[in-house]
Amino acid sequence: MIGICSHIKPDWDGAPISMLGEAIALASTPIPLILFLTSAIAIRFRSQWGALALVVIWSFYVAFLTILDPGAAFASARIEGCIGSPTLFIAAVAAICVGMILYTAPNEARKT
Repeated sequence: MIGICSHIKPDWDGAPISMLGEAIALASTPIPLILFLTSAIAIRFRSQWGALALVVIWSFYVAFLTILDPGAAFASARIEGCIGSPTLFIAAVAAICVGMILYTAPNEARKT
């Protein structure tokens, strides 16, 4: 699949995308921005059920990014360099999910 980058990212300048660049690109799309906002709201109100639902939604989104690769298009684009590894983005999402669960967990000291 030579030239896949011209179809996936037509404005790509030819420089390889780093993990940080890919994490920023993935985090700046509409779905993660909405999920970041709702995660902040769940943390603000210490909503256990909201945090749980968001962890499930984040999991589906990360699975969509990694598992549901249409053919070998994204693998070829990674080889060409116009798409970076999503590892840093996935690690950040995992940290957010763990933090949400731990922060919204019931605290025995708060009940008394």
